[in-house]
Amino acid sequence: MNVAAVLDGIDRFQRERSWAAIPFAVVKRYGESNTGNLAATIAYYGFFSLFPLLLVLSSIGGYVLHDRPDLQDQLLGSAVAQFPVVGPQIRQNVTSIQGSGMAVAVGLVLAIWAGLGGVRAAQGAMDTVWDVPRKQRPRFPRSTGIALLSLVVLAAFIVTAAAVTWLAGRTGGVAGATVGVVASLALNICFFALGYRVLTTANVTWRQVMPGAILAGVGWTALLALGGWLVSSRISSSTHVYGTFAVVIGLLGWIYLGAQIALVGAVTNVVLAHRLWPRSLRGDLTAADRVALRRSAEQEERVPPESVDVTFGDRS
Repeated sequence: MNVAAVLDGIDRFQRERSWAAIPFAVVKRYGESNTGNLAATIAYYGFFSLFPLLLVLSSIGGYVLHDRPDLQDQLLGSAVAQFPVVGPQIRQNVTSIQGSGMAVAVGLVLAIWAGLGGVRAAQGAMDTVWDVPRKQRPRFPRSTGIALLSLVVLAAFIVTAAAVTWLAGRTGGVAGATVGVVASLALNICFFALGYRVLTTANVTWRQVMPGAILAGVGWTALLALGGWLVSSRISSSTHVYGTFAVVIGLLGWIYLGAQIALVGAVTNVVLAHRLWPRSLRGDLTAADRVALRRSAEQEERVPPESVDVTFGDRS
């Protein structure tokens, strides 16, 4: 078999058909942007940020809903529901901050500060995916402000998810389950769309972020539906060997998988917004290849006077 001829045939096939060229371009751009490592970074910081953020949520809920323990429980339950199987273990280890007013205030500030790590990692990943030059990325004060705004959005998402869960429970039966799934899907899509707009310095529109938001929203909703079986099968086979460390492995793996889904949606937005297809599998570079490679190189501009100029062998 002539492997080169087969690859040339596949390349011609995908270049001539948008429905094949776009997914291939997303995969290629995913690799060019080093997105797998970006997802790992988000998972790392997200893992260490999770408990402080849940601590904040539990503490604020305890003060605001001090006379409604049932709503407090539902609010925290909506947050840990995003982590199938390991959610109950997380819930058992999260309690609200107690003590004097000053102790609570200091504890909440430190918890929020720790929680900013995961959000700022997501900021850096989104700017990288959108090829924002490093000299244009927000400095510490602005990036922290954006991260705090993102935490508010996250809190609003959790509160809304709790309301959806309550509504679905009140409806009951097949109708309640249907309302819950549809509302959860719509909520996830809105959450990803807002995140894609807020977390990047790039000037993007709602229209540009919606394709990836729909893709990520559907993917995350499906993952939650299948996640219980997926994670439980892994943890159940690992518990006898790793014990409680299996929960840590499951949680870290789950966050990494979620980060990958979010970044695939973001890469899809970039490919569609800048028409980065068709890409070449082998042979001559396409116009989309040149644009993508230029954007990757220009991202390395680090100081205002610096300007990166990209040329190719044919001086184009």
